[in-house]
Amino acid sequence: MEKLEIVAYGAWGFDVKIVPAFRKREWMEKEQGHAYHCLPMAMANQSGWFILAPYDVTAVWDGTDREDCVKVETEAKNPLALAYPHTGILSWTIPYVFRTPPGWNLLCRGPANMPKDGVWPLEGLIETDWSMASFSMNWKFTRPGKIEFKKDEPYAMLVPHMRKDLEHFSGRFAELSSNPELFDGYTKFMKNRTEFIERQQRGDPEALKQRHQKIYWRGFTPDGEQFPDHQMSRKLAEFQNP
Repeated sequence: MEKLEIVAYGAWGFDVKIVPAFRKREWMEKEQGHAYHCLPMAMANQSGWFILAPYDVTAVWDGTDREDCVKVETEAKNPLALAYPHTGILSWTIPYVFRTPPGWNLLCRGPANMPKDGVWPLEGLIETDWSMASFSMNWKFTRPGKIEFKKDEPYAMLVPHMRKDLEHFSGRFAELSSNPELFDGYTKFMKNRTEFIERQQRGDPEALKQRHQKIYWRGFTPDGEQFPDHQMSRKLAEFQNP
C-alpha cells in the first residue's frame, strides 16, 4: 500500500505533542478491563493521533451568555486555551498547519471513548491538502461549572478521511433471509451465544473460566473459519522531529 504522510508544520514551535492515540482509558481500567473485550471500542480508541495539552488548564462557565461567562486559568504565558464569549465554549488553539496527501482531509474530534464531565467535544472536518489556515479544537460546556485539562491529557484527535469517500456509498434495507450465507452465520452466532450464556448461568466451570467467547475478537466465524485480514490492534506511526 502507498505510504501516506501527515505533516504538522510548526507555526509557533513544537511544544505541543502529537502522538498515536493510546488504547487505555481511565474508565475502562476501573471496569477491571472488561470493556477492553469489546474489540470495536478498543480499536476505535487507537484510530487516530492525539494532540496533548502542554500544561494544566481550568475553565469555568457561569451558565450565562455574558462577555466573561467563561473564565480560563492557566500558568502558561501564551495560553492556547481560550474562551469564546456568549457560547459557553472552551477553544484550544492547535499551533500547527497540517498538510495531507491530495484528496485527504483531517477530521478533528474529541478523543474516542473518553467522556469528560461537563463539556462535549465539537468536531470539524478540514481539507488539509490545500488550506493555508490553522484550526482549533472546541469543547462546549453542557452545564455551568468547572472543568479541567491536565498536562499531557489529549484535547483533540486527528483522523484522516479521504474526501468524497462517503459519497461513493449507497444504502438499502433487506431481509436477513435474502442473504442465505449471512442468515446461516448469524443464526449460528446467536445459538452459540445463547448456549454459552446459559452454561454460565448454570455454573458450568469451563464457561465461567472462559468469561467471554471472543469469537469476533479472535476473528473467527461461527463455523470456526478465521478471517485472514482481521485486526486486533493498531500501531500508528510516530510524528518525527524536524
